[in-house]
Order: sequence, then structure tokens, then C-alpha cells
Amino acid sequence: MKNGVGFVRGCFKERAKVVEELAARNEGFRDLCDDFLTAHDEKLQWEGSSAPERGERIAEYQELIDGMRIEIEQALDRAAIVPLRPPRR
Repeated sequence: MKNGVGFVRGCFKERAKVVEELAARNEGFRDLCDDFLTAHDEKLQWEGSSAPERGERIAEYQELIDGMRIEIEQALDRAAIVPLRPPRR
């Protein structure tokens, strides 16, 4: 089985460090990365298929991939935010 975190790191090369840091501490994010890779692989399988439902399945997986990409981007955005602490008195 491939590594979803590695796949996401490759898709978001400019944010690879944030991907690694978030994956190291967040199991839910690691699961999301694995799901993203699985959806990508399934879409590739359907692209090579001649089944009658090929087009429909490709569209479904693309929609899923697009939604997960947004979810990953949002998680990376949240992880990159450094909370400001009020000044000490």
C-alpha cells in the first residue's frame, strides 16, 4: 500500500513541511491523506476501464478528490496559523 502522506506531500510540494508536521500529530489528517490517495488511484483505474459506467465513476471520483483537496488545503491553512498570545503584564 502506498503512503497517503507522501502522495499529499507531492501534490502540495510548496507546503510539504506543513503536511509532514500535521501528519505527525494528527491521525485524522493521515486518514484524509490515505483517502485522497485511494480516490486518486480509483479514478485512475476507472480511466483505464471500458465499462459503461466509466464516465459516471470518473466524475464521482473527481468530485470526491476536489472536495478532499479543499479539506486538505483548509487543514494546512489552520496548521500554518500561529496563534498570537496576549502580551504579558
